Amino acid sequence: QWQPVESGGGLVQPGGSLRLSCTVSGGTIDAYAIGWFRQAPGKEREGVVCINSSGGSVGYTDSVKGRFTASRDDRKNKVYLQMNNVKADDTGAYNCGRCWAGIKGYEYDQWGQGTQVTVSS
Repeated sequence: QWQPVESGGGLVQPGGSLRLSCTVSGGTIDAYAIGWFRQAPGKEREGVVCINSSGGSVGYTDSVKGRFTASRDDRKNKVYLQMNNVKADDTGAYNCGRCWAGIKGYEYDQWGQGTQVTVSS
C-alpha cells in the first residue's frame, strides 16, 4: 500500500528553520505530484506546496513563498520541505501526500499521519 510517513517536525523559534521529510513506502513516487498541506487547531486545512512529478514545477501558497522550499528525491522515495524564517502562523500538523491543483487551491490524497510543527519562543 502506497503510504507516506512524515518526520522532522518539532518546536522551533520564530525566524528559525526546520526540514520536514516524507518517505513513501509500498510504491514509488516518480509518477506522482507530491505536496504538503498543514492544519492548525481551529483553522481550515491549507495547501502549502505541490511539486510535479518531474520536480520541474513547484507551486507554493502565497504565505510561504520565499521562505519554504520543496524538493524531491525519487531514488529515495522522499520529498522534503525546507522551512526557513518560520512564523507563528506556520504552526500546525504537516502532512504529505499526492497532490493536484483544485478549484480552490491544491488538493491531496493518500497522506500520512503527519508531523507537528510548533513555532514559539
